[in-house]
Amino acid sequence: MKKIIINADDFGYSVNKNEAIKYGFQCGIVTSASIITNMEGFEQAVNEVLPDVPFLDLGFHFNIMEGKSLTNPSLITDSSGYFNRSYPEIMMEAPYKKFQRQIEAEFRAQIERILQYKHISHVDSHVHTHAIPQIFNVVSSLAKEYKIPFIRTQKELPYIVPSKGIIGINVIKNILLNTFTFINKLYLCEIDSNDYFLGVLYTGNMTKETIMEGLKKITDDDCITEIIFHPSIDVDIPKSKFLSKKRKNKHNKEFEIILDGNFRKELEQNDYFLTSFNYL
Repeated sequence: MKKIIINADDFGYSVNKNEAIKYGFQCGIVTSASIITNMEGFEQAVNEVLPDVPFLDLGFHFNIMEGKSLTNPSLITDSSGYFNRSYPEIMMEAPYKKFQRQIEAEFRAQIERILQYKHISHVDSHVHTHAIPQIFNVVSSLAKEYKIPFIRTQKELPYIVPSKGIIGINVIKNILLNTFTFINKLYLCEIDSNDYFLGVLYTGNMTKETIMEGLKKITDDDCITEIIFHPSIDVDIPKSKFLSKKRKNKHNKEFEIILDGNFRKELEQNDYFLTSFNYL
């Protein structure tokens, strides 16, 4: 059976994203979400949204790219404790033990903040920083310690949707993350992972068409594919009126997809079974 997890990243980032993820889960499309614990929307997510969706499967979205750190790791923050390193810079620092110790301390602080509120079923990260092999080893070891059973990997089979084209930087990211996944899966120990992934090649252009074309490349009969969205909504617009308004923001467009009741039907008609990490 081809199992699909539709995960909403960036829960806790802002009120706009929190509300979109709540609606997506209530509509039956979003099956899980990954929460950021160091951004401005965290308190609203845990105190106002989670009580409305108590059965939402929740993951931890480790973040060392944006916002204020919880432990002020000197190698990746400025003098005020805000993260200030690019992905290539983090890759350059990752092999060093001092950097890894700082990553471990920040992970502990972030994960323990959410564990006060809810059990966590999976781990991933903002901008896929945990895919960097040295960081992946730290994060997977900590996931094992905290008894978190799943960690995200990013094996996305190459494909092109002619009507959408493709962005060169996304191809580079796809090659890099596929390489990291090959390395990381060699060292997975007592932690499970998704088999396939969708959401890098068409970052910023996630539509039903790009998703269905990507799924066609996956021919395994028994596998787990994680599809990621980054939905957002203008919170002053009632949900019932949202689809009548045109939005240029790519995350608003992703919100439109998860409100589309036909999307789930199309997946099920093609023998895809929607599930979550909690039920695997």
